[in-house]
Amino acid sequence: MEETESFCRKAARDIAARQEFPFLLRLRNGDVLVGAAGLVRGDWSVPKFEIGYWLRTKFIGHGYATEAAKALTRFARRHLCVRRLEIRIDPRNARSAAVARRAGFILEAALCQDARDNRGRLRDTQVFVKLF
Repeated sequence: MEETESFCRKAARDIAARQEFPFLLRLRNGDVLVGAAGLVRGDWSVPKFEIGYWLRTKFIGHGYATEAAKALTRFARRHLCVRRLEIRIDPRNARSAAVARRAGFILEAALCQDARDNRGRLRDTQVFVKLF
């Protein structure tokens, strides 16, 4: 409960400051947490944001990430008037790239050794974009 409360308080601050827009993904018919998604790393001078998403393992492959990416795209366009959305993906994560494509994003760039993975090793990044 403490972690959930902390997440919600930080999310409320970020949304009020228009810095990030985090959301928890829950099943419609209950209190089951599916994952999280949001608009992160915004730049209001463009304006642009990056979409990020994470799912609990047992909910992968059911379309929830695609549904979240499409909903965030609509939200960003209608309510934030963004001109550019990005989804940055480790190319080893084929499922995440498929989500980006199903949500209507196109591969714009492949960056070599530009980030570290969760084990601290250098990794590449694919940048999928949608322009408005």
